[in-house]
Amino acid sequence: MDYIKWLGAVMLLGVTTIVGFRISYHLNQRPRHIRQLIDGLTILEAEMLYSQLSLQEAFFLVSRRLQEPTKSFFQQLSHELLKENINFIEQWNNQLEHFMYTSYLDDIDREILQQFGQTLGQHDYNQQEKNIHLTIKYLETQRDEALNQASQYGNMVKSLGFLLGLFIILLLI
Repeated sequence: MDYIKWLGAVMLLGVTTIVGFRISYHLNQRPRHIRQLIDGLTILEAEMLYSQLSLQEAFFLVSRRLQEPTKSFFQQLSHELLKENINFIEQWNNQLEHFMYTSYLDDIDREILQQFGQTLGQHDYNQQEKNIHLTIKYLETQRDEALNQASQYGNMVKSLGFLLGLFIILLLI
């Protein structure tokens, strides 16, 4: 009977440690995904403004140069724009919601991208360039905050997961 207690204790410790590592992983992935978005918007700017490609073609080219999950976001947008009679803003928001499930972005990142989607393709090249630069600036601010959070809390969360498991085991013994 004593070995069952120890097995349960080891399992509890393992689970809480894994939860701590998962939270730490989330903190470390958010800056990476924001960086991919910034890269994607920079490529989109070049393709739209200098190559003067359509949004569909620009999204396709952007998707070819990025990694998952950002690649799928732009790829799906490109695919949806091939259809006739679509509402771009609605498609942008639909793909953005799907992207939020596959990435480690926060709600503030979603708001920034939703605002950007509202203006994309609605203005002349100069205004569009300003909107892209403004969105990139907002995303860079978020990336800096995410990097700060990851460095501050990443190791702490890993340790807390282990220590919480140990604390619960001590309470139960």
